[in-house]
Amino acid sequence: MTSSPLLFDRDLLRARLDRAAPHFGQAGFLKARAAGDAVMRLEAILREFPVAVDLGSRDGAFRAALSESDAAGKIDLLIDTDLSARMLAGRGGATVVADEERLPFGDETLDLVVSTLALHWTNDLVGALIQIRRALRPDGLFIGALFGGATLTELRQSLMAAEDEIAGGVSMRVSPFADTVDAAGLLQRAGFTLPVADVDRVKVRYAHPIALLQDLRRMGETSVLLDRSRKPLTRKLLFRALEIYQERFAEADGRVPATFEIVTATGWAPHDSQQKPLRPGSAKMRLADALGVKEQPAGDKAGS
Repeated sequence: MTSSPLLFDRDLLRARLDRAAPHFGQAGFLKARAAGDAVMRLEAILREFPVAVDLGSRDGAFRAALSESDAAGKIDLLIDTDLSARMLAGRGGATVVADEERLPFGDETLDLVVSTLALHWTNDLVGALIQIRRALRPDGLFIGALFGGATLTELRQSLMAAEDEIAGGVSMRVSPFADTVDAAGLLQRAGFTLPVADVDRVKVRYAHPIALLQDLRRMGETSVLLDRSRKPLTRKLLFRALEIYQERFAEADGRVPATFEIVTATGWAPHDSQQKPLRPGSAKMRLADALGVKEQPAGDKAGS
């Protein structure tokens, strides 16, 4: 459905997620963190959401966090979806294998859509958000968490420095992530109302950078860029990148940090009951009266 440039190889993403499925729980701490944050937001909303979808559920972290929360009573039916059938295999509850770029839900059939750390792999993020908004009933809620632009900055810098040193040029080996300041704007472009966005910056410390690469593999978060370098990541290049990582970023105790930026945005499907800005000229009190000052004709300047 999208006419946007294709950035990601979705078939490769599915294969990477299939591969990661058996061991995802060993590195699911970021998914669990984002899912727990989404549940906390639901706890603060005084209404019910009969039909909800967890889009890109992976190991079901949202369902697990919800089960331990008072917010569980607000949802009658929760449907877990994922691009990878292996991620959903053997799980109880309602599940649907679904591509986030081609949602299988009809218009105005859902009350809540939650998506944590999955939509950053869509080729047309605004298009995916429009589909979500259409699937929501009026006044339905979307809670989405994506990786922000500072994610994996240390790894990105180390790989670029190593490749420039060895090959005399650089190629993109780490996926670009959404700009933090654009999250609420993206929801507005997709037709959501009352958009709000905030950032959770997480620093994870590793004994060695190779442990970070192992976690990314277990998460299914290794690069699936269509325009990724077809040149193999040679042992020499990888080892030099890991050396640079340690040289530039190791902390006093020798451990190395990895930055993850989680941008969470919420928005509502439009409804007549929602608060709207006043129409120009509809204020009941003049600004000058409210401020207790004398109104001057247009063009006049104080002191002239």
